[in-house]
Amino acid sequence: MPVYSMTGYASVQQSIPPDGDNNAPSLWRVGLEIRSVNSRFLDLSFKLPEDLRSCEPQLRSLVDNSLKRGKVEVRVLINSEHASSVPVASPRLLQQLGSFQDTVKAWMPAAQPFSVAEVLRLSGSGSIELPENWAENVAALCQQALKTLLDARQREGKRLADMLQDRIKQLRQLADQAEPLIPELVKQQKQRFLERWQEAMALSAGSVSPEAAQDRALTEATSFAIRIDVAEEVTRLRSHLEEISRLLTKGGDIGKRLDFLIQELHREANTLGSKSAALDLTRISVDMKVLIEQMREQVQNIE
Repeated sequence: MPVYSMTGYASVQQSIPPDGDNNAPSLWRVGLEIRSVNSRFLDLSFKLPEDLRSCEPQLRSLVDNSLKRGKVEVRVLINSEHASSVPVASPRLLQQLGSFQDTVKAWMPAAQPFSVAEVLRLSGSGSIELPENWAENVAALCQQALKTLLDARQREGKRLADMLQDRIKQLRQLADQAEPLIPELVKQQKQRFLERWQEAMALSAGSVSPEAAQDRALTEATSFAIRIDVAEEVTRLRSHLEEISRLLTKGGDIGKRLDFLIQELHREANTLGSKSAALDLTRISVDMKVLIEQMREQVQNIE
């Protein structure tokens, strides 16, 4: 399965003939837009004309069946296809305006009648005459827009997956650099403890036996070596990288699992830095955390 980003945009338009008559000149052009950004869950919002509120449940169901996560906004716009930009005033609306004007003048004889501009303005914000098959047209537009959106999210998802695989490769190279340093660092620390205890023995003028001093030095060196040994952290880090790579290859709804694994990667890199007793390991830890932070920012956009 492909990897999907939660970021995408789709816009489709269609001319709607009156009463579904395909041979009649179109009266309306319907535009449907879907915008999507990242979110922890599927968060839907609809911006529809009042006459289309009845279509919202159907549109919501279509989006629910196609998307898993993301903050999604669905907007429907209606424009007249007449050559003029003058709003179309339905006879019903004109009758309502005339009746309203008569009522006002009955109580306020000095009130001015509606001007043509005012009638046109009220017609533009009022109800419109929609064809009977309106809901079917809007649903078909939504399906078309969702397909376009999914294609865009898939292309963006592939780009994110390729970037993450590249960061995984770099992290593995850093782990390869860290592993040889661990036994050498432990060996150096043991030798350093022995030298210090030998100096202490020389100062003690034989008050402690050489065997006891050496045993104590080795014990202290071993204890310290355990505290600075980061082999387990490197092993777990490699394991997390393998799982992330597997999920990216598998695809599908993987965003939340990737987010958890990125947190685990960051924890191992932090531990490696805190236990580091050499500048080289500290540098590797810092480089790892930079790469992991870059991964975390991109994983936030994966569905």
